[in-house]
Amino acid sequence: MDDNSVETKLAAARTRLILDKPFLGALVLRMPLEMGDPAWCTTAATDAKKIYFNYEYINQLHGSETQFVLAKQALHCALSHFARRGHRIKHRWDLACEYAINPILVEEGFTAPPGTLIEDSFSGMSAEEIYCCLQDKDDGDADSSENEEEGNEETTDPTDSDDSPDAQPPQEQNQQNDDEPDDSDFKGSPQPAAMSQQEQDNLSVQWQQRLAGAAQQAQQAGKLSESMARMVEFMLQPKLPWRALLARHMTATARDDYNYSRPSSRRGDPSIFPSLRSSQVNMVVAIDVSGSIDDQEMSEFLCEIDAIKGQLRARISLLACDAELMKGSPWIFESWEEFALPKTITGGGGTDFRPVFDWVEKQDQAPELLVYFSDCVGKFPSYQPHYSVIWLVKGNQTVPFGQRIQLN
Repeated sequence: MDDNSVETKLAAARTRLILDKPFLGALVLRMPLEMGDPAWCTTAATDAKKIYFNYEYINQLHGSETQFVLAKQALHCALSHFARRGHRIKHRWDLACEYAINPILVEEGFTAPPGTLIEDSFSGMSAEEIYCCLQDKDDGDADSSENEEEGNEETTDPTDSDDSPDAQPPQEQNQQNDDEPDDSDFKGSPQPAAMSQQEQDNLSVQWQQRLAGAAQQAQQAGKLSESMARMVEFMLQPKLPWRALLARHMTATARDDYNYSRPSSRRGDPSIFPSLRSSQVNMVVAIDVSGSIDDQEMSEFLCEIDAIKGQLRARISLLACDAELMKGSPWIFESWEEFALPKTITGGGGTDFRPVFDWVEKQDQAPELLVYFSDCVGKFPSYQPHYSVIWLVKGNQTVPFGQRIQLN
């Protein structure tokens, strides 16, 4: 085998990415390519600084598959997967990141190498959401898989790797010539050292800047796809906790009207100045019960609304909807009543947001605020309502109007 054949293949894949997919090509260009030692790099990996590759693995891929591998490593970095793991188990987190990225690249038209991890039910979900789904599976099986098939990857803390149970490098059976060198003749770079939290934070900021710059260039060239644009928007939006954002927007809505009532004569000042009023707020809370939101997430959401509404003196009308309003809607909660999920709520059908907005339009008085909890995959109204709308979104879907708050 000739070293130049793999180097030429990698260079050609990078060039093709720049021409066909300038957004991903710009990200890949930020990362030097370096051959990793087969002892730890069995396919491809990254430490958010370089892309490491296994010689034999790349040598047996087609050109389009090589583009997939390079784009994926760059995308791991652009999405700051190396800095988002936190306390999560590394093996399970790596799998979640794979499931999150692979469908995006397939949708972009790339050819996935054999054994690539793709699960349709995870499409559109973030790595954090997918991790929770994987966590529901048998921990014993996951730990066994981790020890038996990915033992070398577990020691590479800063890297995101293609090394997954069903994504091992293809091997040629009984076809290796005695004169042909094996992996031992292609010793590469040693395993990268683990990064400190400060290094991860600094690199994450750098990748955010690179992500924004690459997206802007690709958009100007007219080569930024809709799915990539959504992903960039998702990554660049403020990362404040959803509870804090929800409280801030609800509080702002409750105090956005002015009161010109005459002050008490005891003040001695006859002038009338406008002041923000803080009377009871009329709110509508809608929850998507189509099956995409689980009971625990609903409970957390409703508990948070209950905690905030006590401070706002809010009267809440609760609506449950999938393709239509659930029987029993609305449930009315006064400001002094505990806001909780009725036991009679059922759902599981398709998702249509229009019944909720249609119900609001039929009321004598419009609410000051409507909060909708959903994955936002469904049919939206064709008009923008005249009252404030907050969408608490699970997933990475966009909304046509209102304020979007990311659940994760």
